[in-house]
Amino acid sequence: MTTVGIVGWRGMVGSVLLERMRAENDFQHFEPVLFSTSQAGTPGPELNGKTEPLRDANDLKALGEMDMIVSCQGGDYTKEVHGALRKAGYKGLWIDAASSLRMEENAVIILDPVNRKVIDRALESGVRDFIGGNCTVSLMLMGIHSLFDNGWVEWISASTYQAASGAGAKNMRELVAQMGAIASVPAARSASSAILDLDREVASRMRNPEFPTSEFGAPLAGSLIPWIDRGVDAGQTREEWKGHVETNKILGLPREVPVDGVCVRIGAMRSHSQALTIKLTRDVPLAEIESAISGSNPWVDFVPNDKAETLRRLSPAACSGTLTVPVGRVRKMKLGPEYLSLFTVGDQLLWGAAEPLRRMVLIALGKL
Repeated sequence: MTTVGIVGWRGMVGSVLLERMRAENDFQHFEPVLFSTSQAGTPGPELNGKTEPLRDANDLKALGEMDMIVSCQGGDYTKEVHGALRKAGYKGLWIDAASSLRMEENAVIILDPVNRKVIDRALESGVRDFIGGNCTVSLMLMGIHSLFDNGWVEWISASTYQAASGAGAKNMRELVAQMGAIASVPAARSASSAILDLDREVASRMRNPEFPTSEFGAPLAGSLIPWIDRGVDAGQTREEWKGHVETNKILGLPREVPVDGVCVRIGAMRSHSQALTIKLTRDVPLAEIESAISGSNPWVDFVPNDKAETLRRLSPAACSGTLTVPVGRVRKMKLGPEYLSLFTVGDQLLWGAAEPLRRMVLIALGKL
């Protein structure tokens, strides 16, 4: 049976990956082998009805015995191990959640409901590195790839609203700690307190040097942070840069489509949202656009542009923990009939991270 080594399975993305593999009974198709960077030799969790000792994730010989390796360990691990493993002669598939290899010429960014043909061609041609995409890019394309398929997109301006989960588990915990610190101000404990007193106390607490900000570097609860990742050229952050380069690489378009915007961290726990302004290549009737989006893939949930359905279905609270990708607030803009506005949201840890990795294993096995 095909052996699949899994590294980083204790982390946030890795935990979701194992959860999904169990839920879909994926382990019937391959022999999972769990690796650890710190606890090699200790018993792992039960998989396929048995418990095996964890193997050393830094042991190139042990890794080299795997037919495939799935890494959720992070970019530093990929940089340290991947190249060394390839130099040692490893010919198996490397499937990775980290960004380190995404833009390498011999790597394919995987999002099979969007670019299955690209993936299939790569497998046939001998490509061995398959990398999960940036979470916001993947979620955007899950919602609107049919617009690209029809050749309707001239450019996109995205304003993202990214959850704490995108920054990691420690950041999610810090967001909750910030919420607790805000909720504990004296004026919050009395419904009869003056609202301006409450406002002043909250602002004072958030500006207090003891307010927990070691992970985010600034208050997020009750606020937002309009900067994600490091700065790059032309005033962009790296997160904003990924929108353009990864969209075009995933789709393999004959014509480069500009994608730009502002990426913002908000106080949602899980699931990223984004408001998109799309310049269409022509005046496409709104009914055609709605029909195309609705039929993009089985996971898109087209939300009518009315208040009740928007509140019920188009938010992180509504879709977190599910594979559903809601798309709504679709309308033509005052800028002109070639300008489209819409809003989409999706779980950063599922289609934004773990699910493309899980499905890539099955594609490589011929099971999907």
